[in-house]
Amino acid sequence: MKLRKTSLAVAASLTMLVGSMLHAEAAKVIDAKADVAIEKFKKLVKGGDVFLKKVKGYLVFPEVYKAGFVVGGEYGNGVLRVDGRSVAYYNIASASIGWQIGAQKTSYIFAFADQYALDSFMKSNGWEAGVDGSIALVKWGQGIDVSSISYEKPIYAFVFDNKGLMANVSLEGTKFTRIHPSEL
Repeated sequence: MKLRKTSLAVAASLTMLVGSMLHAEAAKVIDAKADVAIEKFKKLVKGGDVFLKKVKGYLVFPEVYKAGFVVGGEYGNGVLRVDGRSVAYYNIASASIGWQIGAQKTSYIFAFADQYALDSFMKSNGWEAGVDGSIALVKWGQGIDVSSISYEKPIYAFVFDNKGLMANVSLEGTKFTRIHPSEL
């Protein structure tokens, strides 16, 4: 009986250790992919580096997978960075019905221009674009420098590094959920 209790305790300890190692691995993987996405953003978006230094924080989703044929959906994991440090992990998900066809992998950056918007986002348990916060989807072209944005909106979204083809771009109804360490 005592041996069985000891075996169960060792098994439980090993499970917790492996779980925490997987959590650290998952966080490290998300952080590494986010670092790559941020570098691509800085290269693709003129003024991107200066812009990210000016905002209060930004949420990076390095790989968001989106697919649809009339009914569609998207999903990805990301990290919230404040002062260049990873402070929390989130997933992004949405579902939609309407005119859409295709599949793609893309990257998103959601930049919080004011402290109130960042604090509100961080305090929330779940957050939905268009309901809990107004997001300005930034469209830029050749020669446009995003560091010159006037910062009149609380949150700016960038969709970049698209791979694939999707005939629908909308952030309305996109749900952000904080990932707790046990879920990574």
